Amino acid sequence: MDLSYTAEELAFRDEVRAFLAEKLPKDMSDKVRRGENLGKEGHELWHSILNNQGWLSYSWPKEFGGAEWNAVQRHIFDDECAAAYAPRIVPFGLSMLAPVLHKFGSKEQQDHYLPRILDGTDWWCQGYSEPGAGSDLASLKTKAVRDGDHYVVNGQKTWTTLGQYADWIFCLVRTDPDAKQQEGISFLLIDMNTPGIEVRPIVLLDGTPEVNEVFFDNVRVPVENLVGEENKGWTYAKYLLTHERTGIAGVGFSRAGLDALKRVARVETANGRPLIENPLFAARIAQVEIDLMAMSTTNLRIISQASAGQAPGVESSMLKVKGTIIRQEINDMMRRAVGPYAMPFASETVEGDNDPIGPDYAGPVSAQYFNNRKLSIFGGSNEIQRGIIAKVKMGG
Repeated sequence: MDLSYTAEELAFRDEVRAFLAEKLPKDMSDKVRRGENLGKEGHELWHSILNNQGWLSYSWPKEFGGAEWNAVQRHIFDDECAAAYAPRIVPFGLSMLAPVLHKFGSKEQQDHYLPRILDGTDWWCQGYSEPGAGSDLASLKTKAVRDGDHYVVNGQKTWTTLGQYADWIFCLVRTDPDAKQQEGISFLLIDMNTPGIEVRPIVLLDGTPEVNEVFFDNVRVPVENLVGEENKGWTYAKYLLTHERTGIAGVGFSRAGLDALKRVARVETANGRPLIENPLFAARIAQVEIDLMAMSTTNLRIISQASAGQAPGVESSMLKVKGTIIRQEINDMMRRAVGPYAMPFASETVEGDNDPIGPDYAGPVSAQYFNNRKLSIFGGSNEIQRGIIAKVKMGG
């Protein structure tokens, strides 16, 4: 693959940079840089800005109102957004549910839900994991029993990211308890305002309720909210997860994090010299940069396949594992570079009018370090992903 940008691609990069310089609110990027919580309103504002530009649905096919950027354009956009400290685009509706609806949804579902994802009418969350079904997702217990023109749903989901903001949840449910695990699962779209749904926050180590438990008690869901065929949900779930794991690679976030680490290492000292001149620390930086360059190339290749209409295969598991390792390594090195100033991680130390403890770049370090420990688990644990890789690529 030729990794040199063409003149057209360089022009596109300049267009993205100009857009970010003009349209990305400075207070928003400052919050992202400091590791502060944007809240629902902040994310919705950024989504609206991108949608007005026609760039929110950059990965969607044009037939569904998308920009249909190619792999290099997506790569450039993600990199430039990360470098500018733009907020993360919340993926659940845009890049997880939408591809499933594009490929498997009915015309009525596409016409109804896709425009509402773009204009911000509906905020989506993901109902996959359960207390007894995380990486072993096929063992899920949440049931949906057909009752006339409705399904009656009972069960529990957990680790539901930003579920406290959600209007809708796309959910894996068991519709045939007698079938083999993967063959009795269906894919339902559920209105979070339906009677019988309860959301309970889970407060994480960094003090934020980013994830939630969601309980379903005799929740009635119209049959027309079934995506595709009954008991075929596992096929749709696998298709969605390949898109999720490709995104989890986080190339742009890692590159921005590495740049920030280098800046800090030039300022912080060890034995009277900049930390970046310490042979051991410099070697760790060099190794993670090499790994990031290799992953970036692989990410481009996988996204190229996706843009050609192919669902990413086992390579998405490889990206998920390697992306996790790289981001956690950068977090760990940043924590070590900042030293004792990284000790506080309560949200009060990085938000509001509180005086910073140490240099301003130290504020979010510990919160990011602790929060990103979850990267090894969500989207399918790294242990499970290694098993998938071994089975598919090495016949294990």
